[in-house]
Amino acid sequence: MPRIKPTTKIDVIGNLDLNPEKAVGDYIESKQQDTYFVKPPNWDSAGDSVELLYIRNEREHAAMLRLQTEMLENSKKQQASNAKRIRKLYKIHSKLRKRFIEVNSFIKDCVDKKRIAEKKVAEETAQHEMLRSVITKYTRSIEELSKFREELKATVKEFEPYEKVLQEVVEKSDIFQSVKDCMDRCDALMLAQVEISALEQRKIQEIEEMRKRMVKVTNEAALTVLGLKNDLAELERSYNQARAECSKWEKILANAKNTVALHDLDKDRALDGIHYMYRLLCKRRNREPIFYRVDVENQLDYIKSEIELLIEVHKEYMKRNARNKKSEYSSEKDMVKC
Repeated sequence: MPRIKPTTKIDVIGNLDLNPEKAVGDYIESKQQDTYFVKPPNWDSAGDSVELLYIRNEREHAAMLRLQTEMLENSKKQQASNAKRIRKLYKIHSKLRKRFIEVNSFIKDCVDKKRIAEKKVAEETAQHEMLRSVITKYTRSIEELSKFREELKATVKEFEPYEKVLQEVVEKSDIFQSVKDCMDRCDALMLAQVEISALEQRKIQEIEEMRKRMVKVTNEAALTVLGLKNDLAELERSYNQARAECSKWEKILANAKNTVALHDLDKDRALDGIHYMYRLLCKRRNREPIFYRVDVENQLDYIKSEIELLIEVHKEYMKRNARNKKSEYSSEKDMVKC
């Protein structure tokens, strides 16, 4: 039978599951590479002796000493130049520090002067705005007074004929003592007229309000009567609905009572059945009942354990019955063969 999968083999590199004919290329490639392969020296090479190794190490040591000396000299020169640079940097740092302190104080002075100037400018601006508003107010007042003066002149010119008439009335009348007395009496008459007109308007308004109040009271009484009629009709409907609901709930209550009674009857029957079964099982085991009728949980636990025991007994009986039948069948078969 031919093999479906080739036999596991290891080639020169270490790959698995390769046949020799497929590993030739990997073998050649591994021979050509020299990264992980140390080639031995040729057979005719003399090799390095101990003397040559010593000479070579001595030369390398002398070269390293010369290089160390040169590096020490360069480091000393560099150290000296660095010291000069550091001293120069310290001098520049002190000068820059002094210059920074001077500039910083100058900037602080400038900031303080700027803050004072801004505060003064703000105060001057606020005072200028206040004075401008005052000037505008006074200018407006002067314009209004000038306008009122012109209007007053026109009014005085318009009422000059009336003044002449009043003077003639005072001269010809014996009642008035002066023009002012005449004007006061006219003002009193006008005020009385105004008061009479106001009283008349107030009384007319009170009469109108009383009429509106009467109409409102009448409408409210009519609405109250209508609302009472509606409430009476609603109460009648509610009474009818309540009576129907009561009859409905009476039927439901009767059914509920019947249901509760039936439930209690079923419960009593179940308790009687459980207690009767418990007594039968106790009688079967020749035991005296120790649980009462109300102790349902313990009775059920005892019945459960007894039923489980009966089930196990039945299973064992069925197994033995099956074995007996099988033995009888084999004995009959042996008898037939004989």
